[in-house]
Amino acid sequence: MDTSNLSELHRWFADYCRTFYTDNEEDNRNIRLKEEHTAKVCAVLELLADSLVLSPEDRRLAAAIALFHDVGRFEQYRRFHTFKDSSSINHAALGAQVLEEEEVLAGISEDDQRLILGSVGLHNVFRIPAALDERHRFFLRLIRDADKLDIWRVFIEFYRQPASERASAVSLGFPDNPECTSAVVATLLRGEMVDLAMLRTLNDFKLFQLSWVFDLNFPRSRELVQERGYVELLADTLPRREDVGCALGVVRAALASDR
Repeated sequence: MDTSNLSELHRWFADYCRTFYTDNEEDNRNIRLKEEHTAKVCAVLELLADSLVLSPEDRRLAAAIALFHDVGRFEQYRRFHTFKDSSSINHAALGAQVLEEEEVLAGISEDDQRLILGSVGLHNVFRIPAALDERHRFFLRLIRDADKLDIWRVFIEFYRQPASERASAVSLGFPDNPECTSAVVATLLRGEMVDLAMLRTLNDFKLFQLSWVFDLNFPRSRELVQERGYVELLADTLPRREDVGCALGVVRAALASDR
């Protein structure tokens, strides 16, 4: 894939996003959130790529994956008015479907098409499938880190905003009460990723996001989390409980590790 291919993909994406805006400001707020998120993920991915030895071709492939990783969110919201996959549709699989149906990638090689479609379609899996080849795994690890690094920003801004200014689909419908589910806290204490199916409250969702630290793949990703203070900003929104404090300690230790 060359630079002209990538430029054309950016033009298609901008045109595609415009088709989802309406005269309903609540809908527009949610669409705008995902369009801005995509731009931020593209920028984060460039920071990660700077820290790695990537060929120009691989940088362009990674950029295309970042551009399209959430392309399914727009149609998901139009159909279901939610970003919650469990109550609507798998947005990653839908994104790959959109790219195929619209023949967006027709101008690039079949190998590059397979890599982009596979990475878009699998970027939200709980764990990367072991059967994938190493090249595919690398690009999947890269987009998963870049995606997490901006999702943290999205939610921290959401928690700070007045309710009237929030994009309604962001909270995924979890009740905002003081509770933390004990199984969620216990999972963090073991240094493990929390499964979305375990969540019951908005605090659980925050702990779920903190557990993403255990799934970061590159040293620069952990550095960016620390530089941006995401763990502490999320921690400040959680109940002051001993078990939660211990879980936060495990998260901080994982973030500081040089693995």
